[in-house]
Amino acid sequence: MTDFICDRNFKSEDFTQIRLKRAEYENCTFEGCNFSNGFLDNQNFMECTFTDCNLSNANLTNTIFKEVDFKHCKMMGMKFEDCNDFLMDFSFLDCTLNYTSFYGLDLKNIQIIDCNLVATDFTDSNLSGSKFDNCDLDKAIFINTDLSNADLGTSYHITMDPEQNKLKHALFSLASLPGLLGKHEIRVSP
Repeated sequence: MTDFICDRNFKSEDFTQIRLKRAEYENCTFEGCNFSNGFLDNQNFMECTFTDCNLSNANLTNTIFKEVDFKHCKMMGMKFEDCNDFLMDFSFLDCTLNYTSFYGLDLKNIQIIDCNLVATDFTDSNLSGSKFDNCDLDKAIFINTDLSNADLGTSYHITMDPEQNKLKHALFSLASLPGLLGKHEIRVSP
């Protein structure tokens, strides 16, 4: 039987050597905690907030994230496709998500604000209705990605092939045009 932990605040704890207790966490906050290269597998987080945490390369096998907010976190190299995607729902504010993978996930309406997403993989993901507000998408991978009705109007360093993605009603800035036309070797002047 899994423990149930509710309304707890974990502050400045190091879970790199001693793992977080396997449990269902509801309405908990994690502030300044270090999970780098640690184990978050088989955990269940509901309505939790991670602030100023380092979760880089943490094991996420079968982890559930439901209504979870990540704020000012370092989350490099994470494989969110290893999570249990049942009711998956999270948002990111001012996070470093470089080299992270969201391969094949249904992330409709996700909110990603002020984040670094360098070389992040969105292959085969459903990002319809999502908002990428002021995000660095340098070398981010978009192949067979559904970005219908997505707002990328304030994001930058976007490179993708419109023929390999669903972009109906997606919003891009004029500055993103070269990254959308790159394969055609068309030059755009400012």
